[in-house]
Amino acid sequence: MASPRPELHHFDRQLVWDGFKQLVPISLFVVAFGIAFGLAATQTGLSEPLTVAMSTLVFAGASQFAALELWGAQVPLLTVLLTVFAINARHLLMGATLYPWLQHLSTGKRYAVMMVASDANWAMSMQAFSRGKPGLGLLFGGGLALWSFWILGTWLGIYFGSAIQDPKSLGLDMVMGCFLLAMVVGGEKNLRMLVIWVVAAGSSLFAYWYLPENSHVIVGALAGGILGAFWMESGDEH
Repeated sequence: MASPRPELHHFDRQLVWDGFKQLVPISLFVVAFGIAFGLAATQTGLSEPLTVAMSTLVFAGASQFAALELWGAQVPLLTVLLTVFAINARHLLMGATLYPWLQHLSTGKRYAVMMVASDANWAMSMQAFSRGKPGLGLLFGGGLALWSFWILGTWLGIYFGSAIQDPKSLGLDMVMGCFLLAMVVGGEKNLRMLVIWVVAAGSSLFAYWYLPENSHVIVGALAGGILGAFWMESGDEH
């Protein structure tokens, strides 16, 4: 595989700040789900400090809501951990796709960047790389924006959550999906990418219909990732 151009892994404070500002608009919608999580957590019986700590340390909305569903029942800790891992398994592939640029950073910076990696800032950073622009500042800065607004939303949900009890009724649950779809549409377009997305989507739907809950996340990501790894672009096969 050809080495990426040196400027693509450029990483400084200005790029981080630019990335933060670029993700603020989508982060505002994250606040609404943070509010819903804060409210749900308090209703489940979690203490206020524990709720904020979970959003601060875990920073994964879907898995945090899944953990809440298991919290009140007599479910072994291992089951909760496996559920959270399954929902977030796509981060393994995110890290793999980002490695050509992350490998140039020190170990501390590399893991600091990945601590705040999520769907939105990953998609935007990969789009930046595909356009020949640095993406690590966008990944880290955008991740800090999403993370801080998620914590803010959680805190607001603890104290003022009754204002938004059902974000789905406002269509807020579709915001992130529409955003990621826009990233895909605006990204690289060729037969290889089309086939990869079709295989990933088809596999995910099959798993959603016939396999255990949340397995569609892993199956879709693995199917698309494996196909992409074996079907490399002509310029990457050395």
